[in-house]
Amino acid sequence: MGAELRGTVAFVTGASSGIGEATAVELSRRGAAVVVVARRLDRLQALAERITRAGGTALAIEADVAEREQVHEAIERTVRAWGRLDILINNAGLNRPDLIEEANAADFDHVVRVNLLGSLYCAKAALPHLLWAAEHSSRRVADLVNVSSLSGRIHRVGSAVYTATKHAVNAYSECLRQEIANRNVRVSVLEPASVDTEFFAAFGQHKPNFTAPQLKPGDIAETIGYMVTRPSHLAISDLLVRPTTQGASR
Repeated sequence: MGAELRGTVAFVTGASSGIGEATAVELSRRGAAVVVVARRLDRLQALAERITRAGGTALAIEADVAEREQVHEAIERTVRAWGRLDILINNAGLNRPDLIEEANAADFDHVVRVNLLGSLYCAKAALPHLLWAAEHSSRRVADLVNVSSLSGRIHRVGSAVYTATKHAVNAYSECLRQEIANRNVRVSVLEPASVDTEFFAAFGQHKPNFTAPQLKPGDIAETIGYMVTRPSHLAISDLLVRPTTQGASR
């Protein structure tokens, strides 16, 4: 295990697969104790066991970020277990791609609740603990990273609601950054382009026609690891990550 994040606690949502899973492993490798959160407890437990076997420390918590009380309890359980929270990775997200004209309106609620409200619930519940860590820890900084998307900058047919949520995540992140910028909690937005995860299984006929190799979850995890280990005076507020050969209009 590395020493960069030794003594810190990181809370990672959407950790049962893809970017979240890889990020939990990466932050553990850098020395953080990690709390892995998602709805699929069996996968979380397997991930926590893998981290522990590798010499790290992990706690699996089953929770749906769309449910405010579950988020609050997961954060409080984290602090009860380890006495602190230094890093929040707001990664949980989903899409129900379809044309607005043809979509099931109930899917609108689900995507907004997970992608936007879930992110806000986590930020709200974690913020007092992040502020405490920033003031009292030897690092003198805490981190809140919102995993957004290239879709927070562009628009694509079939992903209207998902795109709207990612634009909204970007907007609230900047508002929150300005609120607490003088209190040493860094609020960062990471906007990956296409990443090879199970996320795209839901796309069906609306799946993008990738013209470049997709990024891997580990690429994004390493980027997050870099962002949260910068010196306390340096904040990476907004970072777009895409494959080298991906066209600017994609």
